[in-house]
Amino acid sequence: MRNALGYAAVVGQVVAVVAGAPLLTGWMRLVRARLEGRAGAGVLQPWRDARKLLRKEPVTPVGTGPAFRVAPALLVATTVVAAALVPLLSTATPVSGYADLIVVVALFALGTLALALAGLDTGTAFGGMGASREMTVAALVEPTILLSVFALSLPAGTTNIPAIVADALGQPARFASPAGLLAVAALAVAVLAETGRIPVDNPSTHLELTMIHEAMVLEYAGPDLALVELGAQLRLALLLGLLSSLFVPWGIATGASSWAALAAAPVLCGVKVAVLGALLAAAEVCWAKVRLFRVPELLAGSFLLALLSVSASYFLNGAS
Repeated sequence: MRNALGYAAVVGQVVAVVAGAPLLTGWMRLVRARLEGRAGAGVLQPWRDARKLLRKEPVTPVGTGPAFRVAPALLVATTVVAAALVPLLSTATPVSGYADLIVVVALFALGTLALALAGLDTGTAFGGMGASREMTVAALVEPTILLSVFALSLPAGTTNIPAIVADALGQPARFASPAGLLAVAALAVAVLAETGRIPVDNPSTHLELTMIHEAMVLEYAGPDLALVELGAQLRLALLLGLLSSLFVPWGIATGASSWAALAAAPVLCGVKVAVLGALLAAAEVCWAKVRLFRVPELLAGSFLLALLSVSASYFLNGAS
């Protein structure tokens, strides 16, 4: 019975992320459009864009190697594997033992590295510029994510993410502690940078002086571009899901849960991610993109917050 629930949870997480990620992007665009006084294209527009791209012929620039052709599939594959590991619907799955913090962050880093290599493989000025900027951002973002979740792992005594979430379900007051508040602030900034959102990057711009992610993918077209856009949407949905699982874990099924609890988990997870997406879209209307040379300062500040959260968590829990 538990094995069946666990396998159903893994399949449900992957299906929910893959099917819901484009809807989340469409929802955020719609919220932003309404706040700006526009009608918006609707939540299904990302799926329409993907269908249009899949019908086009793929174009490969002359002189590119395997890195350019493999990067889109690798970006999607690493994110799907991470979606199976992160406890979005249940903390008791057959792969829970492999859902270590370092493994999940490494999967995100592998996708980022693949896309950066693809940008370099094109041999264009924009591709190299975007890859350089992306790796600079990643060098500060990945340690911030590690330290933020590590601060939450100290009370649980493990870096296993399902175990951290299961332990947090029994101690909800932990999120109001200084360590919890610092960790959520640092992780929120890291999510903005990892997904290329304002104020770090603007996903809708094509101005060469400011773009980071878009500069690496300018040479993609057709199905390859559809995979790249799907990969970016999956990362956004998964990171927001991870944020909600760590800091608002209620509604996630546990080892003693029933089929009814597992059936309700996708609905509750979707509501939490939709709320976070709406808040992010609303914030992007009010925020301005920071100047490029200010981005390392912003990310260094988030890293400092993560470091302070680890220190606070250690003094509150580790020392005892």
